[in-house]
Amino acid sequence: MTADRVYNVLFLCTGNSARSIIAEAILNRLGAGKFRAYSAGSQPKGDVHPYTIDLLKGLNYQTEFARSKNWDEFAVAGAPQMDFVFTVCDNAASETCPVWPGQPMTAHWGVPDPAAVEGEEAERRFAFAETYRMLNNRISIFISLPMTTLDKLALQKRLDEIGHNFPKAG
Repeated sequence: MTADRVYNVLFLCTGNSARSIIAEAILNRLGAGKFRAYSAGSQPKGDVHPYTIDLLKGLNYQTEFARSKNWDEFAVAGAPQMDFVFTVCDNAASETCPVWPGQPMTAHWGVPDPAAVEGEEAERRFAFAETYRMLNNRISIFISLPMTTLDKLALQKRLDEIGHNFPKAG
């Protein structure tokens, strides 16, 4: 992997309404100039969860980019070629993904679905904040990896470790 290029990263989840959208926002901010993030879902909800938008706006993110879309959008001719594809939910990790042009590196970085949390509004919003915290930690480590000096096997090992070395909220 060369130092002068921008790496394309796709975050996948089933509904593409919370976790993958949050990850896309974080990487586009933290990795600006080095990474370009996208998100999609296997069965997109069609709308981004309102708590996702509220959280991102509260953290001074632009949210105009946020839309729930099908992962097929990134498997067609003319789509950006991905260098990395990360699943952020357990359902998407177990589904058969499209064949991504260019054979990107993949890893599973599952985090609990904040949209599935029930209870008082404060509890539900806290779940979104926890999702942000977990993804921000993982993405911060990812962007600090020495991409140009790791061979493909070592890089894959590090990508897998990022997903396994963080306890899930609970």
